[in-house]
Amino acid sequence: MEIDPRYYRPLEVNHLLGDASKAGRELGWKPQTTFVELVKLMVDADCRALEEQLGGRNVR
Repeated sequence: MEIDPRYYRPLEVNHLLGDASKAGRELGWKPQTTFVELVKLMVDADCRALEEQLGGRNVR
C-alpha cells in the first residue's frame, strides 16, 4: 500500500464551511441543536479538558 501525500489534510485548516440544506431537502433532516447551543457545548468541553490538564485547578 502506498500513501499519496497530496491527500494529507493540513494540520490547521483556516476555513471550514458546512451546509446541511441538502440533508434537509433530500432526507427531511433538521438539526436538534442550535448553533448557539453547539458553541456552548464545545466551549464547555474545552474548559473541562483544560481543567483536567491543569490538574483540577479551576480556570473559569
